[in-house]
Amino acid sequence: MVGLKEELLKSIWHAFTALDPDRSGKVSKSQLKASGGRRARGPGGVLSHNLCTVLNVPHDPVALEEHFRDDDEGPVSNQGYMPYLNKFILEKVQGNFDKVEFNRMCWTLCAKKNLSKSPLLISDEDAFKVWVIFNFLSEDKYPLIIVPEEIEYLLKKITEAMGAGWQQEQFDHYKIALNTSREGLSAWELIDLIGSGQFSKGMDRQTVSMAINEVFNELILDVLKQGYMLKKGHKRKNWMERWFVLKPNIISYYVSEDLKEKKGDIILDGNCCVEALPDKDGKKCLFLIKCLDKTFEISASDKKKKQEWIQAIQSTVNLLRAGSPPPHKEARQKRKELRQKLLAEQEELERQMKELQASNENKQKELETVRKQLEAAAARAAEEEKKRLQTQVELQDRFSLELEREKMVRQKMEEQVAQKSSELEQYLQRVRELEEMYKQLQEALEDEKQARQDEETVRKLQARLLEEETAKRAELEKWHLQQQQTIQMTEAEKQELENQRMMKEQALQVAMQQLKQLELERKEALEQYEEVKKKLETAANNTKSWKDKVAHHEGLIRLIEPGSKNPHLITNWGPAAFTEAELEERQRSWKGKKATSE
Repeated sequence: MVGLKEELLKSIWHAFTALDPDRSGKVSKSQLKASGGRRARGPGGVLSHNLCTVLNVPHDPVALEEHFRDDDEGPVSNQGYMPYLNKFILEKVQGNFDKVEFNRMCWTLCAKKNLSKSPLLISDEDAFKVWVIFNFLSEDKYPLIIVPEEIEYLLKKITEAMGAGWQQEQFDHYKIALNTSREGLSAWELIDLIGSGQFSKGMDRQTVSMAINEVFNELILDVLKQGYMLKKGHKRKNWMERWFVLKPNIISYYVSEDLKEKKGDIILDGNCCVEALPDKDGKKCLFLIKCLDKTFEISASDKKKKQEWIQAIQSTVNLLRAGSPPPHKEARQKRKELRQKLLAEQEELERQMKELQASNENKQKELETVRKQLEAAAARAAEEEKKRLQTQVELQDRFSLELEREKMVRQKMEEQVAQKSSELEQYLQRVRELEEMYKQLQEALEDEKQARQDEETVRKLQARLLEEETAKRAELEKWHLQQQQTIQMTEAEKQELENQRMMKEQALQVAMQQLKQLELERKEALEQYEEVKKKLETAANNTKSWKDKVAHHEGLIRLIEPGSKNPHLITNWGPAAFTEAELEERQRSWKGKKATSE
């Protein structure tokens, strides 16, 4: 609604300013309201009533009287009329009005007064369309102007619609001449520029009129594409030629291009889609528009037109899905934002330049002040230098006299200094001799002191060594006594150990003899064991034969085999030749022999 209000205000501004003959910015109330039967009704006297009529807003004739309570013939300023316009008219606009009719009403009020009297190459209708396009492309500030960038955009669109080539160099020259005098053109100057044919040379009036109408349809009526195509009926299924007009949210189709008889609308939204169809029923270049409630089959004149319409409809649906405005409105907004950005940067640059200029001026003033101070200082320095030179001459004369006197005094002083120097030299020689003697005496005292310290150190060392020697001697005597006692004890233990060793050697020899004896006895026992074993095998074979016979004749009988009552011992070489009791008896015999030998 804010964008719609801005567009309405631009057209109303033209009508309002047309009612101000002396351009004072003030208009009488009788020109803004309905006459109420007391004043003549004319284009300028019924502005408020006509606005309410074309905008489909209820008209309140009392509101203007209550809003301005001064004399009925008193003037009303532009600033004072704007609150009334916003509150009682624009705030009530719903958008259900004919934009062309509204603009034509405002054009009627302002065109006769402002339109150029010189002949133009365009008709009044084309001038009206250029005026409406101007309101669309002009800046949002008053008085309204169209900047060179928008003029170039509009002229390019018209040139492209005419099928001619764009003369950029010609426009650049025009733009340079325009920028040197003003920021842009008014609506009437733009009409004069286009009507003069300066940028449409070689084109007839009809071609220029058709180009202006095409740009008007695109920018103002939001016509994205239009043309003749065949449409298949929903009931009778027949094909009829219709004039189609594509807008951002609707496709309207008419009987002819004069748009007098509308046959229907195709409402577009984000759910619609368009698809190409193969040729059928003798119809070519077919495509299909699918909506939620209906489907439309359409036939284009050729493949190129078919592809153009499919792309245009699909682009419109994509914009509806994204919620984006029509391309020309989005491009205009982007151009405005870019100009605002460039203007802000330019203002910032100008502000910085002003700051730099002010800073430069301040620096210049400071430099001028410093220069004046330096000149004054130089003058003072020259005066001081002159006085200094004069003073220097006087001082040189005085110093010459003083120098002569000082030479004489100096000569006397040198003689006295020579005498004093000789005496001082003798005195210094004597002092050096005394210092030398003092040093020698100091060295002698130091040597004596060091000798006494060394003597004391040696004496203390001898005393300590003597004490240590006495302690060592006592300790050695103690160790000697302990060694003697240890030697005596060692001799006795050695004798006892020797006796024990002799006894153990004797016992070992006895044990070796006994072991040899046992070895002989073991061999004898093994021989006896072999004999017994052979006898046992023979007896076992006999017993087995006998047991088999008995078992065969008398049944199973438990036999008791003969053997020793005592258990046999098993050695590493087999069964022992003696029993455990015999072994114990022999051990007692060995122990007795060993005790006797000890």
